[in-house]
Amino acid sequence: MGRAFEYRKERKMKRWANMAKTFTKIGREISIAVKEGGPEAEYNSRLRLAIQNAKTANMPKANIESAIKKATSKDSEDYAEVIFEGYAPHGVAVVVETATDNNNRTVANVRHIFSKYGGSMSTSGSVDYMFSRKGVFKIKNDGLDPEELELELIDFGLEELKVEDQDLVLYAGFEDFGNLQKALEDRNMEVQSTELVRLPGHTKDLNDDEVEDVIKLIEKLEEDEDVINVFHNMNEED
Repeated sequence: MGRAFEYRKERKMKRWANMAKTFTKIGREISIAVKEGGPEAEYNSRLRLAIQNAKTANMPKANIESAIKKATSKDSEDYAEVIFEGYAPHGVAVVVETATDNNNRTVANVRHIFSKYGGSMSTSGSVDYMFSRKGVFKIKNDGLDPEELELELIDFGLEELKVEDQDLVLYAGFEDFGNLQKALEDRNMEVQSTELVRLPGHTKDLNDDEVEDVIKLIEKLEEDEDVINVFHNMNEED
């Protein structure tokens, strides 16, 4: 089993491990979602996603409600969503999603991490085109017929359905994220997790030593308080 595959499993486990930092990042996600589509989750698919992430991370309901209320107040901090692109060591493409109230600070921090750990920042559009933005839903497979479900949901933006152990993983294009999310809710399907991701069109195979070099950079980026997500095209399959 390759180091990249092991790292993928570790990262899933560690993703919500630091509770205080996680709550801060989710609070920023909620703030951006509210400013983008309003405070009513029923009409704001991005806010529903942020709330789902908060629940997955065991964020108390009171904290979620407080974050939404804070985002609607006149004194709320103005967070902007800023995307950075670059390369990790060994030519691995990297896209960094941030939520920041100080762009100069975030640019400096992200650039420093790339430089210190053998990578390099690149210009906007130089890397992002290698990725497709998708909505990913994981639901419990409680006796569902995957083929039937796929036919049922295709009109709501479903692009692909995969069976993973006891779960079904559904993929939709970014523009259809809200439609598929609502279709699942209307059918009272239990959604285990929901994500907006960037999936690479192609991946790079690395040996274990090269993988370690890339992991160091990714982990340092993920530790930065302004960074929400880091996507890359390193092959993480076994």
